[in-house]
Amino acid sequence: MANRTQVIKQFDQRRIRSFSIEFKKKIVNQIEKNLISVGEVAKEYDVSRTAVYKWVYLYSSLYKKGLKQVIQPMSENEKIKKLKAQIKELEQLVGRKQIEIEFKDKMMELAEDIYGIDFKKKLDSKRSSGSGNTGKDTAGA
Repeated sequence: MANRTQVIKQFDQRRIRSFSIEFKKKIVNQIEKNLISVGEVAKEYDVSRTAVYKWVYLYSSLYKKGLKQVIQPMSENEKIKKLKAQIKELEQLVGRKQIEIEFKDKMMELAEDIYGIDFKKKLDSKRSSGSGNTGKDTAGA
């Protein structure tokens, strides 16, 4: 069990701080805009989450104590914009890859014309047997 002097020492080590109303309102505004979370504020400024929630309930126009709210971190419009940007980026990537494929096909055609070698496998050519039966008698093995 901790003795009295240890408890007093721990109490002395705790920092007693106060934050201005403007600072609290600024933090609450950032929380409302989903720029920062309550947990991040608590960790960054070494404040309890309970204290941050008290600030939110005091200074927020959106969050009031006793009201049940469904909070979405991103609005639907923002999600749609983000997904559209991702689709556009992927379409550009597919376009670049298609250009690369067409370039390589053209280079192969030119090489076939210049060197007289057929680089592309023909569909009617015989397949190699690979590791199949070689015709040797395997009964003795």
